Amino acid sequence: MEFIIIPIVLGLFILFASFFTVKQQSSFIVERFGKFQSIRNSGLQLKVPIIDRIAGRVNLRIQQLDVIIETKTKDNVFVKLKVSVQFKVIQEKVYEAFYKLEYPHDQITSYVFDVVRAEVPKLKLDDVFERKDDVAVAVKRELNDAMTTYGYDIINTLITDIDPDIQVKNAMNRINAADREKTAAEYEAEASRIRIVAKAKAEAESKKLQGQGIADQRREIAKGLLESVEVLNSVGINSQEASALIVVTQHYDTLQAIGADTNSNLILLPNSPQAGSDMLNNMVASFTASNQVGEAMKKANSTKRLSKRNSDDLEKNESEE
Repeated sequence: MEFIIIPIVLGLFILFASFFTVKQQSSFIVERFGKFQSIRNSGLQLKVPIIDRIAGRVNLRIQQLDVIIETKTKDNVFVKLKVSVQFKVIQEKVYEAFYKLEYPHDQITSYVFDVVRAEVPKLKLDDVFERKDDVAVAVKRELNDAMTTYGYDIINTLITDIDPDIQVKNAMNRINAADREKTAAEYEAEASRIRIVAKAKAEAESKKLQGQGIADQRREIAKGLLESVEVLNSVGINSQEASALIVVTQHYDTLQAIGADTNSNLILLPNSPQAGSDMLNNMVASFTASNQVGEAMKKANSTKRLSKRNSDDLEKNESEE
């Protein structure tokens, strides 16, 4: 019985060892006694047990490798760049990808370093930000030329981050802030100029309207005076007498209007050319008269005191006798 079970078990082992499956987007390398035999794609596959073996698996999906590089720009600024390389194995060149290149990631990293450190030192820092796509295209072109031989297709290269030194970054931020403050100051100055111009125009228009109003007012006053003179002439008063009467009437009307205001602190003074001189002469005369009255009062008081003193002395003498 045991002799029957052993061959059956051995047969089942050999049968199961003969079949294997390959997943989608993958390729298996089959070797026979250490020599390349075939490439097996997705699906159920058959191999000779013990003689054939699966040497390795090749991933056919798109892969991404991130490479961080530190280099110097043309204006001597050290900057770190993050380059993302998207690549895949060409299905028709699985043999080259598996046997010709042992460490594809290291190979791609070396080419990225070489290209970036050759392109970035040609550019200033600001140009690196503006022309990062040109650097990425150069990396892709160089990688495609080199990696196609090894069965790899470079799908895309992207520079996803540019990080200058922290001091340079702070300086750039200060420059940017200063530029924005300058722009804001220019806008504020322009707005102030517009306000000043608008205010000047408004004042000019106001003065113009005010002048027109005064002219209209004086025109109407002149018409009113003319009508008043005509009315007075019609009753036998000549023009000179009418003018004097109108002036006196307006004078007293003005005084009445001023007197009607109980809170007024207005003082009326003569306003003729001779008024200042007359006022000064009157003040001098007043001071002179005041001094004269004062002197007279002093003399009278002195005489009164002297008379009183003589009277007191006379009374004293009489009392002693």
